[in-house]
Amino acid sequence: MFIELVLNMDVSTSLIIGVIIGLVIAVPFIWFLVKPNKTSSNLDINEIKAQLSLLITSGSQSQKNISDTLSNSMANLSDRLNLRLTDQTAQTAKELSEMQKKLAIIDSAQKNLTELTQQVTGLQNILSNKQSRGSFGEVQLENIVNDSLPKSSFEFQHTLSNNKRVDCLVKMPGPPGNICIDSKFPLEAWKSYLDSKNDDDRTLFLKKLNNDVEKHIKDIAEKYIIPGETADSAVMFLPSESIYAGINLHLPNCVSSSRKNRVFMAGPDNLMLLLHTVRAILRDASMSEAASTIQVEVAKIMDDIVRLDERVNKLSSHFAQAQSDLNSIQTSSKKIISRGQKIDEIEVEK
Repeated sequence: MFIELVLNMDVSTSLIIGVIIGLVIAVPFIWFLVKPNKTSSNLDINEIKAQLSLLITSGSQSQKNISDTLSNSMANLSDRLNLRLTDQTAQTAKELSEMQKKLAIIDSAQKNLTELTQQVTGLQNILSNKQSRGSFGEVQLENIVNDSLPKSSFEFQHTLSNNKRVDCLVKMPGPPGNICIDSKFPLEAWKSYLDSKNDDDRTLFLKKLNNDVEKHIKDIAEKYIIPGETADSAVMFLPSESIYAGINLHLPNCVSSSRKNRVFMAGPDNLMLLLHTVRAILRDASMSEAASTIQVEVAKIMDDIVRLDERVNKLSSHFAQAQSDLNSIQTSSKKIISRGQKIDEIEVEK
């Protein structure tokens, strides 16, 4: 729109300048024609030529001035136009850059939404199958534990001293001791709550879910918290963060009961964070144990060095005695040789 306006201004300016040039040329000529005429006998041809020459010179000068003015105006207009186009291009580039950033954010959000939708769909498919519901929590737990801890620090389906089998036992030095993790969350009650069609059914199934979860918490506390054998707390694994959020939002009594019975609920993300902390503790404990072993071995080495020094001193003493004995032997040998020489020097008369 700005360019069209400039072009329209250019055409209008040209028309005005053309009209001005025409008027500059025409006015003197018209004046010459309409001024009081002399008789043809008195009209001097030289005067006519002079007037025409003056008219042409004046018109040429006016045309030159107008042309210069037009050139300057066009140059200024071109500079303003280039500056305006440069500013407009920079503004457009900036807006396009911001739009690309916003589109990237939208694409990322769309990707996250798609992944979340797929996860929800997968969870719904799992919850729709009763057999899958039974093993879903165990599979989730095994995958997370295998990815987070070294093989020697845990055991699946471990049997405790009370003959109860726990889904996963994390081996920890005491305190706190071994930690038991249960994965048998009552998904059946949760699915019934999700599938409820009206408020009455939702209230009924929510109450049933509350009772099932509280019972499960008490069962975990009774089975898996054994003084002297396990830690004084246990973990109830929830196979989905949405379940964890739903319990905290709709079942505050269950949350209070879990804290009271020292059975802590953990979704996949919280459990992974917990296990990484456990891994750091195990690493520190291993380093501490290694440091103790090194300290014991260093003490043994120092004892060996002391004994070695004693034996070296004894050996040095033996070497010194042997050197003394050798010197005595050499002295005796020299004496014997000297006496033998003296005997050889004695002349016996025949």
